[in-house]
Amino acid sequence: MKRTLFTTVLTLAYVGTIIAANWAVAHYGVIPVGFGLAAPAGVLFAGLAFTLRDLLHEAAGWRLVVAAILAGTAASLWVAGPGLAFAAAAAFLLSELVDLAVYTPLRRRRWLTAVAASNVAGLLVDSWLFLALAFGSLAFFWGQVVGKGWMTVVALLVLAVIRFRRREVLADA
Repeated sequence: MKRTLFTTVLTLAYVGTIIAANWAVAHYGVIPVGFGLAAPAGVLFAGLAFTLRDLLHEAAGWRLVVAAILAGTAASLWVAGPGLAFAAAAAFLLSELVDLAVYTPLRRRRWLTAVAASNVAGLLVDSWLFLALAFGSLAFFWGQVVGKGWMTVVALLVLAVIRFRRREVLADA
């Protein structure tokens, strides 16, 4: 029961980040991300989505990840329109294939390294394809990379703290 609830929460969070990313792009436009760079506003949600994707992949497998991408795309049609929704879907699906190639072989040996490496590979592919399809331009590419990179760093720090606290609790038991 606990595992099912965790998987359900992860799935809803992942789908929610896809919807939120598309909504933010459609309604807020461009935001500064640091170093004099800017990116479409959904960049922060998309960056978080990569880590949630790895967690969901670990909890339930790649098939549920693909189903969640499709569900997020369907819902995004109403909040962002078909152009953004389909560009995001293509980018998330291609980055999921890259994630499978990077995350899967690394995850058993060094899990946090696998998450970091797959996030970096995924954010590069996702940024390139999304910008090309949604805007026909790569003008915001480095802004996308930086914005998604910030979220990857934050997510990795949170995961590292959780793993460290778990080890402390187990050591005290």
